[in-house]
Amino acid sequence: MQQVRPRPDPAPSRWSYRLQRLMLTPLFRRLLRIGVPFTIAFAALWTYLSDEENYDRVMLALYDMRAAIEERPEFQVRLMAVDGASAGVSEDIREILSFDFPLSSFDLDLPRIQRTVRDLSAVKSANVRIRPGGVLQIDVSERTPVVLWRNQGGLDRLDAGGAVIGPVLKRADYPDLPLVAGQGAQDHVPQALALLDAAAPLDERLRGLVRIGERRWDIVLDRDQRIMLPEERPVQALERVIALDQAQDMMARDIAVVDMRIADRPVIRMNDTALEQWWRISRTSLGEGSQ
Repeated sequence: MQQVRPRPDPAPSRWSYRLQRLMLTPLFRRLLRIGVPFTIAFAALWTYLSDEENYDRVMLALYDMRAAIEERPEFQVRLMAVDGASAGVSEDIREILSFDFPLSSFDLDLPRIQRTVRDLSAVKSANVRIRPGGVLQIDVSERTPVVLWRNQGGLDRLDAGGAVIGPVLKRADYPDLPLVAGQGAQDHVPQALALLDAAAPLDERLRGLVRIGERRWDIVLDRDQRIMLPEERPVQALERVIALDQAQDMMARDIAVVDMRIADRPVIRMNDTALEQWWRISRTSLGEGSQ
């Protein structure tokens, strides 16, 4: 009797089944398509560059390629233009940015150049760019001086925010700028400007403002007159003094100091000449009374 052979099982083996399932996984298929070629290419490149001669050859080729690009005429900067700056500030900028033109635009660190220009005391803001035609364009906005500040080091110009613009050799060089003095005056320029506006009726006699004890202001007038203002609400105190002056012509008299440090109790101090005359009149009056 002929023996019957069993039919082979059409089902895949366990390992074949697992391999088929793995091939259906997107991550595994991406790894085979990208990861394996990348690993092979990286290993080949690493092996090639591990030879020092090959490494030097590749680096030299890259350097030559970069130099060829950077030295193209369209990337050359041939001159520098400074706009918006006065002659002195423009000269300072050109001095601190002493470039040897022509040079490649790739060799210019524009953010660093902009920071360098902004660090100048007279510069409020600056914008640096490379203009078509190979021009390093620097647009500058200067600080505007509003007062002169007399300090231990001499005279300095200040802008509206109290930033120091630069020194001044002589007061006569800026006759239109008001004068402030005293330590800490540069930190209260807006308040000083408000006081100067309020003191407009005394403008012809105004000599300047003095910061006292880094707390308050004194208004200095000609004839050695002084208005001592309080720490709080100094503008309102000054307006009261000006109102009294306009009503009674107070500041035209022999007054040395108008003390407004205590707003509710102002004090007037006469000068030496007026005080001597007052004592003389008082003694005369007392002598007549005794007779």
